[in-house]
Amino acid sequence: MAEKEGTPEGPSRIVIALVAFFLGNLGVHRFMLGDTKGGIIRLVLCGGCGIISLIESIIYFTKTDEEFHQTYVVEKKAWF
Repeated sequence: MAEKEGTPEGPSRIVIALVAFFLGNLGVHRFMLGDTKGGIIRLVLCGGCGIISLIESIIYFTKTDEEFHQTYVVEKKAWF
């Protein structure tokens, strides 16, 4: 499937942000981003009672699609 011009390939920023907000304690959003280690850490620690995932979801919502793609898909940034 061809990529739309101006739209980065990879997981949707909004979908990841919503998953982080609602299912962050389970680390699902980190698994969706391909960060298995981060997902397991959040799963074991219950996401720091949700604080870490809440902060991450806010960060995801405030980034542009291009910034999100570069930071979390290309560079694979694991924390904040």
